[in-house]
Formats: sequence, C-alpha cells, structure tokens
Amino acid sequence: MEAVMSVGDSKQEHTIRTGEQRASGPRVLVAGASIAGPALAHWLRRRGAEVTVVERAAELRPGGQAVDARGVAKEVIVRMGLDAAVRAACTDTAGAHTVDADGQVLETFRADDDGGDGYIADIEILRGDLSQLLYDDTRDGVEYVFGDRIAELAQDADGVDVVFAGGDRRRFDLVVGADGLHSALRAMVFGPHERFLRHLGHVLAFYSVPNKFGLDRWLLEYQDQESGRSALLRPIQDATRAMAIFSFPSADFDVDHRDIAAQKVLLRERMAGLGWLTPDILAHLDDTPDFYLDQVAQVVMGRWSSGRVGLLGDAAFSSSPMSGQGTGLALVGAYLLAGELAAAGWDPAAGFARYEARMRSFVEANQEIGRLNARSRVVPGPDAEPRPDFTGEWFTELVGRAINGVELPDYAGIPDSAAPITSSAKP
Repeated sequence: MEAVMSVGDSKQEHTIRTGEQRASGPRVLVAGASIAGPALAHWLRRRGAEVTVVERAAELRPGGQAVDARGVAKEVIVRMGLDAAVRAACTDTAGAHTVDADGQVLETFRADDDGGDGYIADIEILRGDLSQLLYDDTRDGVEYVFGDRIAELAQDADGVDVVFAGGDRRRFDLVVGADGLHSALRAMVFGPHERFLRHLGHVLAFYSVPNKFGLDRWLLEYQDQESGRSALLRPIQDATRAMAIFSFPSADFDVDHRDIAAQKVLLRERMAGLGWLTPDILAHLDDTPDFYLDQVAQVVMGRWSSGRVGLLGDAAFSSSPMSGQGTGLALVGAYLLAGELAAAGWDPAAGFARYEARMRSFVEANQEIGRLNARSRVVPGPDAEPRPDFTGEWFTELVGRAINGVELPDYAGIPDSAAPITSSAKP
C-alpha cells in the first residue's frame, strides 16, 4: 500500500510504502536519489537501518548518458540480486566505431572485448533507467521524500538534527550526501565547491534525439584532433531514439549548471563548424526532453566524512565521465559504506574510516584514468601537455586497479535481511 502526502504549500512529496514492519535500527538520511543514494539505501536497509532518501527534484530524472558497470561493480550488482533486471534494461550496444568526417570507420571496439570490461562494457544502461530500477527495488522499505532538500543541519555526539526546506524538523543518527558533483550537503558541511572541484578542461553535453541516423546497436564517435572537440551518437533501448554526446575543451566554465538556456547557447557556439553529423544533431537541441551540460570535473577530498555526516559517489570522489567508472565507484562505495558502518556497530568514526581506507586507492586509480583521458584530448600546440601513451604495461596495470582493485568483504556475521546470494568473487 502506498501513501502519498503533500506537505504545506510546497511541492515536496513523501512516498512511503506501508504494509511491512519498519526497521528498528539506526535512522539514516541520504541526500540524493540518482544512483549512489538508492544503491546505498538498498544496502543500509538490508543491514537493518531505517532509511530516508531526500531528493530536491520533484521526481526521478529520466534519460541521461549511458553508464557502465565493470569488474567488481558487476559483482556488487549480483550481490544486490539485480543482475537479471539490470541486464534486461541495458542498451544492448554491440560496440563502437570511431569515424572520420565522412563517416568512414577508423577503429572498432566490441562490447565483448576484455571480458566485457573494455571501452564498451557489456553492462551499459542509461543513467535514468538504472536510477528507476534502484528506486523500484528500494521503495517498499525506504522512505523517499521528493521535492525537498536539507536546509540546515547540526550534529552532536548522539545524532544529527536536520531542518528541511519544506519545514520538517527531524533527527537522524547518520546523514550521507549522495547528491552529485555539485553536492549541496558537501558545501554545507565541508566547505565551498571550489575547494574540492578539479576542472579537467573539458565540457560535456548530452541529450536524446530521434534516431534518424540509422543507428543499429553500434555507437559512432567523431573526434576532431585539431580542435579537441568530439561528437558522438549512441543507440539506446528505444530504437526510435538515440543519445547525442558532445564535448569541447574549455579552460574555465562560468555557466550556471542549472541555466539550461545559457548552456544551449554555449553548446551551439562551441560546436559551430564541427563536421560530420554535427549540424543535424544540433537541429534537435530545442525539442529534446533531457538536455544536460556540465564541466568535466573531479572531486578531490582529504576526507569523506565529518562526525556523523559522510559522502558517497560523485559528491565525495567524482572521477568524471572521462573515467567511465563513476557508476562503478558509486555502487562499490555504497556496498562498502553500508557494510563497514554495520560492521562497526554503526559507530560513525570507525565505520566511515574503514570505508575510506577500503575505497581510497580504488578511487585514485579511477581518477588517474579520468585525468589521462582528458589529457588525451588536449588541443595540439607548443605549450600543450603531451598526450599520454596508452600502449605501455603501466596503463594495463592501472586499468586493472581501476576495474578490480578493491576487495568486497562478505561481511559474514553482519545482519542481512536478504536471502544469501552465491558470490563469484573471492572474499
């Protein structure tokens, strides 16, 4: 049974599933309902916590770019019991072709390369589809609050008092920010964005368009080496649509990440004159339902927690889309954060510290790949940093650490409300 309640005159909406006994464990508030937040809610609830997820948007955001799961992240999906559901929602991309301005194929990558962990992963799903799947998986045992946000918080030795923008005042044992690159909770607790954001010199935009380009399970990418710009078209599950992606170099970025109109003006200006199918793709810019543009940036922090408040996913350790591993980091981080908190008896100091210790080198490997890929797209010039050589053994070793370089404990003896799932990973 579902109860939907509107609170006051605000647009906030509480969705609470009833008909089952609520958890009696610690009360945890999670900010953000994209991927990291619901994934964490899954594991927290299984470990016995009572979870509330607050999301400032009025509803889940659909669409978005395709995200991947590789290596150890695929094992997390198996342990969640969601492998079949995730694979059923995948884009079913067969591979990728890089092309020249005339559309002639230069290089081909297949989804089964490197055991499905290559440039095109065998688990590839639109961000919005994965978000919906995780929400559907958790909504029966987790309280979701849409159209609201944390306005104030104050923590003491025993808990965190939270004031919501909609007027509610509640107390939680722990609060976790999983609210993305521009995390409001991070700014509130840890300091201003500029202290932690590292702009990698590129801007990325993506949006869906009608599939008038004959795409059939193959991604097409055009890169203009002289300008550092690129245009890409990729298939999605809905064969009548396709996802368009543009990137261009930018030493700085001063457009509000919420000002869609200004972002579209910027994209048209920066992509003017780019060949291949660019003009035809830009022709659909004004009628797309899911436009997104932002700087390619990483989040670098010395600590991901402060007292009873912690961070997860892009809010804590964005590796940027250039790494291809943002979703993997979020899924693995959610598993480890919930597990370590429960293993520590929900003591925040011990649980957060162990989570950070397990994740740190994994995060650093993925952030290094993101920086290297950004460097590989620099515009040639006398002062330009040399492009990296990806042919050495050092890069193969780095990729291995970025995909599988973290242990997933079984957390034997830690409460788990789900039936045991056979794991293929070593403890």
